Amino acid sequence: MEKSVLDYVLVPSGLVVMVSYHIWLLYRILKHPNNTIIGINAVNRRFWVRAMMEDVSKNGVLAVQTLRNNIMASTLLASTAIMLSSVIAVLMTSGNWDKSAILVFGDKSELVFSIKFFLILVCFLVAFLFNMQSIRYYSHASFLVNVPFKKMLLDHRNQFLTTEYVAKTVNRGGYFWSLGLRAFYFSFPMFLWIFGPIPMFLSCLLLVFMLYFLDVSFESGWVVAVSDEDHNKDEEVECGSETT
Repeated sequence: MEKSVLDYVLVPSGLVVMVSYHIWLLYRILKHPNNTIIGINAVNRRFWVRAMMEDVSKNGVLAVQTLRNNIMASTLLASTAIMLSSVIAVLMTSGNWDKSAILVFGDKSELVFSIKFFLILVCFLVAFLFNMQSIRYYSHASFLVNVPFKKMLLDHRNQFLTTEYVAKTVNRGGYFWSLGLRAFYFSFPMFLWIFGPIPMFLSCLLLVFMLYFLDVSFESGWVVAVSDEDHNKDEEVECGSETT
């Protein structure tokens, strides 16, 4: 009974640590995006989309190749996730091996073992779905980024709004790709839970420690936010240079 108590104490504690860290990270992304890697990348993707759409005839191939590389990365993760899901499903249905023999410390009941494999399966399925959504948004962006808005639209304000829409589409693809990676990260503690609650709890602490240095930007740089007024000034300068 004492061994099974560890599962009810350490496992929820590890999950609380993981969830609390990601809630804190979400707050930092929303309130202080320049201090997080995800926020900085999101702003820079907006600038990249605007630069690619300035001259579609010159930058169209580069934009499509860049988005294709992101699609290939998401496809690799999605394929890996669905393959691992199949493996976990096979292990859940097969009962030809002694499941309690591999446990180091903790609850050895069949119910707890089924919960462990089910949570691992959920992590991989969620990773698959997130990466599929990432592929979806990147595929949409590969068409939108090559639309020659300057030749089709005379209203520059509509062009700016369309550029922002394409940037949001690319950013959504990046967000879903990051969420797919997070699902893979969550699968590591779930997998180590098979060997007992102590490895699972320690892996949660180690994973949060590592993710902190991967998610937080320690550089003192800053990101320039382009406002509507600055964009209109740039357009006036371009129009003036064309008339001269």
